[in-house]
Amino acid sequence: MFEEKRSRFVIGLMTVVAIMSISLLLQATGNLLLHNVVMLLVFYTVLPFWICSYYFQKNGIKLRQILFFTGTARWLLPVAGLTVLLLAFSISIYWLMLRGLASLSPIWVEYALTRQPLPDEWWYVAASGFIIAILAPIAEEFVFRGVIMHRLTVSLGLWKGVGLSSLFFSIFHINILGSFLFAVVASLLYLKTGTLLVPILLHIFNNCISVFQYTFNPSFPEWLMVTSIDDLYSKTAPNLIVLVVSLVSLLLFIKWVFRDLEIR
Repeated sequence: MFEEKRSRFVIGLMTVVAIMSISLLLQATGNLLLHNVVMLLVFYTVLPFWICSYYFQKNGIKLRQILFFTGTARWLLPVAGLTVLLLAFSISIYWLMLRGLASLSPIWVEYALTRQPLPDEWWYVAASGFIIAILAPIAEEFVFRGVIMHRLTVSLGLWKGVGLSSLFFSIFHINILGSFLFAVVASLLYLKTGTLLVPILLHIFNNCISVFQYTFNPSFPEWLMVTSIDDLYSKTAPNLIVLVVSLVSLLLFIKWVFRDLEIR
């Protein structure tokens, strides 16, 4: 046991030193974009692999037990529908959050609505887009659903495990309420299907649409998206309708899955 802990400590220390060395070398080149891409790549590959491999090995979990293709095909259409509902809810709840903050901190809201320009280097846009759309969903599902939720549900039970792991997930995202509900749905999909592949697909679909939207048309759909202070008030009706419809639909899905899990 001591030798195993010592080996993990040495490997962890070497990994941290290697990451810091790479970061310093990249900073020395003066290419900030390259530095950002490499660090983003490290964050979504090395660290999740380190966390998951340790947890799975410690608990005797085989990769084939939590990631398999059997039965996944029949979930493609429901996952696509859930992606649309979650994106609709995310957009409308973000509008509601900004609407509530507009009177308290209009400067912050104005800043939040100001789109940051993308760099002209196509390779940076493509690389960062690939990492956010593909690698990040895989890494986050393994860490938050495969490790954190699994650990919490074992020790605290189903409801608390899903709720707390979803809360931890939402803290790392700007749209906290939208991210929380997304995490709940992803958690239930994992519990329902038994494979991380289904929530990974949900996450990839969601991030691909978000990356495409931000890169090519940040105001799409124009009748719903809020891009200025004036939009917070002029687009009240469509956002309220979308918020109610998407929330009710998602809550019905959550109720159905939870009831099915409790019956089993």
